Amino acid sequence: MALGGNSSWDKIQQGVKDTERLIVQREYNASMIKARQTLEFMVKNLADQAGIMDESDLKGMIDVLYENRWISKATCEHYHKIRMIGNKAAHEGDANAYSANQAYHMLSQEVYTFADDYRNAKKGRKPLTRPAVPGSSQNRTGGTRENGAGAPQRSRTGSNYSGNRAGGSYGANRGSGSAAARSRKRSGSQSSSFSLYTLLKLLVPVLCIVLLILVVKLAKPGSETKETEGPTAVETMESTEAAEQETESTGPVYRTTDVLNVRPEPSTSSERIGQLNAGVTVEYVRAHDSDWAVILYNGQEAYVASQYLTTE
Repeated sequence: MALGGNSSWDKIQQGVKDTERLIVQREYNASMIKARQTLEFMVKNLADQAGIMDESDLKGMIDVLYENRWISKATCEHYHKIRMIGNKAAHEGDANAYSANQAYHMLSQEVYTFADDYRNAKKGRKPLTRPAVPGSSQNRTGGTRENGAGAPQRSRTGSNYSGNRAGGSYGANRGSGSAAARSRKRSGSQSSSFSLYTLLKLLVPVLCIVLLILVVKLAKPGSETKETEGPTAVETMESTEAAEQETESTGPVYRTTDVLNVRPEPSTSSERIGQLNAGVTVEYVRAHDSDWAVILYNGQEAYVASQYLTTE
């Protein structure tokens, strides 16, 4: 394949190789700058063959190629991403390994699409000649596209692109690209299994805690029910017996019918120790004989004439 002469294609190939070599050497800053330089050379070659006047900067040329539909939206986005990564490395001294690898993979991916677009441009045909129709297979980002001659071509995201990568002229990087793809596949599967294992480790303690809470909740209502139950049969019987004893101990109430003298002995000749008014309730203890009764007076037993007491 001759793209503006073997020297142009060789220069592009060498740029991709240098980008990869610098990553292997961990010179990430230089790798990102080399990726941008290679991209700029590709864009200028494509613009020259498409008859597009050079813009003031790389961004302008990429935008013009996209606006005139010489490159797809996906390619335009990749070009701008490689450009911005290179600018950051050149102006800000960025030396991030992830960014360097990202720029390299996008560059190696787009170099084959560039070859197709370059060949079409050299023949005077636009890779995309019909406006994108929503839902059709001729949009910019996927499916098939038609060249000026009407022959269907796969876009860079289709199966034909994979075929080109497998059998393209860029043989020097094909082995390293396949190895990188296998490495990414292995790391992806390991990451997936690791994530599942980590998730299970986190879920097991959580499930144990939930089960423990459920057991506590199931056991707690029973104890609460037991605490709120009414008195037992034994307690009821005891309270009934106490009430009956209290009822039995309560006898008739004695009251005085007249002013009544209180004496320490059952005799009218004994000294009077107190006097009760009529209608006063007395604490009757017992009958001493037919004439005298024993009562409690100021906490001590005393005697009163029983004929002046009455019961209720």
